[in-house]
Amino acid sequence: MSPSIPDVQDENPPRPKRVLGFRDLFFFYVVTGISLRWIAAAAVAGPKSIVIWLSAWLFFYVPLALSVIELSSRFPDEGGLYVWTKQAFGEFPGFLCGWVYWTSYFPYLPAALYFAAGNALYICYGSWGHFSQHVGYYIIFSLITLALVTWINLTGLSLGRWLHDAGAIAMWIPAAIIFVMGMISWRRFGAANSFGLQSMLPTMHSKDMMFWSLLIFAFGGSEAASFMGAEIKGTKRTVPTAVISSGFTVALCYILGTLGVLLALPAAAVSNLQGLMQAVTATAQRVGLSQIIPPTAFLIALSTIAAVSAFLAASARLPFVAGLDRIVPSVFGKLHPNWGTPWIALLVESGVGAVFLLLGQFQVSVKGAYEVLVTLGVITYFIPYMFLFASLLKLQGQPAGENVIRIPGGKWAGRVVATVGLLVAGSAIVLSLIPSSEEPHTLLAVVKAGGITLALFAIGTWIYWAGKRKDRRSV
Repeated sequence: MSPSIPDVQDENPPRPKRVLGFRDLFFFYVVTGISLRWIAAAAVAGPKSIVIWLSAWLFFYVPLALSVIELSSRFPDEGGLYVWTKQAFGEFPGFLCGWVYWTSYFPYLPAALYFAAGNALYICYGSWGHFSQHVGYYIIFSLITLALVTWINLTGLSLGRWLHDAGAIAMWIPAAIIFVMGMISWRRFGAANSFGLQSMLPTMHSKDMMFWSLLIFAFGGSEAASFMGAEIKGTKRTVPTAVISSGFTVALCYILGTLGVLLALPAAAVSNLQGLMQAVTATAQRVGLSQIIPPTAFLIALSTIAAVSAFLAASARLPFVAGLDRIVPSVFGKLHPNWGTPWIALLVESGVGAVFLLLGQFQVSVKGAYEVLVTLGVITYFIPYMFLFASLLKLQGQPAGENVIRIPGGKWAGRVVATVGLLVAGSAIVLSLIPSSEEPHTLLAVVKAGGITLALFAIGTWIYWAGKRKDRRSV
């Protein structure tokens, strides 16, 4: 069995508090499930992205949500995916899964903050627009914001949940604005893209296939809250209802937001970094509502920062549990004496994220750095999903207790769901390796992504065996 929180209480009296009710958990799933930057990325691919959104939701989000519901009811302890894999395959695979998942947020944090920085410029674009290609601006904005969300999470979810709740609300408003503005533009000037059958069908071109992995990636996040199982009120009841209700909200925002962008702007005119604000700006100016631009930019930046905070809070629980298992230094398993948070894990993740921010910028443009970080994030993020779905598949052969919420249809349905999830996650990893035709240093970008991924595996393996040797010597 995985260690429970009380195992460390003799050394560290504070413990996580159960502060997350249904509302907080629903908003948490929304803020981690929706990333407005993927609306812009989808719009680049044109109307076919609507069909890809629906397919990604059906073949990835639904299997993921069902898997999370069953696995979190089987093992509701703090640690989530780490504990699930450990129970299915043993301690080393569990640690490696948790390690790769945790480290996947190292490139995610700066990539998301780059997006927030790009859109924040539209708060006062006339004065700040010249910073759009200024590397120093993106680095400074990202470092300051990362420090802020780290401090908020150090104080605990009692404060952090309010940022997550506000961020979830801030996610909906820009998506609604761009959809409404797109409809106004379509009514007055016609659609900026053709929505005929031919344009809606996905193609097998490498440029289009690369976007498939991004849109699948966009539906990740429903597993994150389970890492904080000890901080959720009524886990068995709260998690399933929050996952299901937020899933429909996430899909609706993605589809309507993308549709709004495509109604307002030609796909070729959209940028990954500032696509939503480009659409809002262009449409608002055409219909005479330019005053809506600054508040929309603020909301997009706020929602992205809140998502960074939420993922930082959740992923920090992984090294915390590994610290309890004495695989990583036991200091990771200690809680802050005043706030009861895994403060060492939070500080380490934030610090390494800052290093990745600087490494990702090395010898590439702002846009190139963003795409390198995104590619690396997709690869490392989907590897733990392979563990997750494989764990579900393996655990179907084990008896389920009375408290387990089984996937409808029993173990055979569970095996089908796990197999679909494995195939989709594996395909997303392969597709993410296809380089962008616009990247001037294609080989460097691929080497960076592949090399850093392999290095993370090697480091994780070394940390595990070093920790086990040290633990044996201390016995």
